[in-house]
Amino acid sequence: MSAFTLHDLQCFDAVVRAGGFQAAAAALHRSHPAVFAAVAKLERQLGLSLLDRSGYRVQPTEAGRSFHRRAQSLLSELEALRTHAERLAMGEESELRVVIGDLCPRAQALGVLSRFFAQCPGTRLHLHFEAVAGPWERLFDGEADLILHRIDKSDPRLEWIDLCEVRMTPVVAAGFLPFPITRAIRPEQMRGLTQCVMRDSARHSPPQDHFTVAGAQQCTVADQLMKKDMILHGMGWGHMPQFLIEEELGDGRLQSIAGRYLPGRAEQLVAARRRDRAHGPVADRLWAYLQTQSRSFPSAAVAPVGRSRKITKAR
Repeated sequence: MSAFTLHDLQCFDAVVRAGGFQAAAAALHRSHPAVFAAVAKLERQLGLSLLDRSGYRVQPTEAGRSFHRRAQSLLSELEALRTHAERLAMGEESELRVVIGDLCPRAQALGVLSRFFAQCPGTRLHLHFEAVAGPWERLFDGEADLILHRIDKSDPRLEWIDLCEVRMTPVVAAGFLPFPITRAIRPEQMRGLTQCVMRDSARHSPPQDHFTVAGAQQCTVADQLMKKDMILHGMGWGHMPQFLIEEELGDGRLQSIAGRYLPGRAEQLVAARRRDRAHGPVADRLWAYLQTQSRSFPSAAVAPVGRSRKITKAR
């Protein structure tokens, strides 16, 4: 059996994953004939028929499936080696771009970042604040190296560090509701009252709704502190991160309306970055530092109606 090349193996892998030569060629940024020739050469060198070309879509043969499974470890090692080489070539980054999302406790996040970057005088921190889908958009558009926000953990492009749980609690100002507070308040009862919601800072991502009541009049705000002030002044109601309203819940200026039909929700705050991108040495040190700093972030639990609970640390 003649030796085969990594290029031939990558072409075969791309055909199996994409289900055809044309799609594989597009994914590899190569021509269709070049990919076809590489796979045919691999089959000749191995003395195996790796692909069944008789159907509408190309399918691996039984031998092809077995060979493809064993090839994955080699291809993974190749990708890891390439990423490592890119990191070595980068050297110390001159700047890092971090986005803090609207659910993140800013004081704790800024404290952690300030302590880290005080040790990296040669790297400039570009810090941005975004809401709703804004952090994800910057990360996937290549405009952020790291975000502190909630994510879809099923997305294979991401890796993350759990920081804390943020409880979102529906609240009103004292005397805002025209009916008594109970644990059985329904969304339709709130429809005639103004709901205060966060403005999505994403520029081109599909709009997202969180906790919105269909048909209710809305006022939109740019950040959670403005939202809190609006609710405190009786200009609307809405869901707030509980760590921001513990004092107001405790002294009665705000009241929780969480219950059976408005339960609120726990959001997992994470530090996230692209798994499919190379990261430089400073970014990797920041990632390792964040893994040691999760206890710096509070976790606010949902309080019973009309009461507050103490902030607890993430574990």
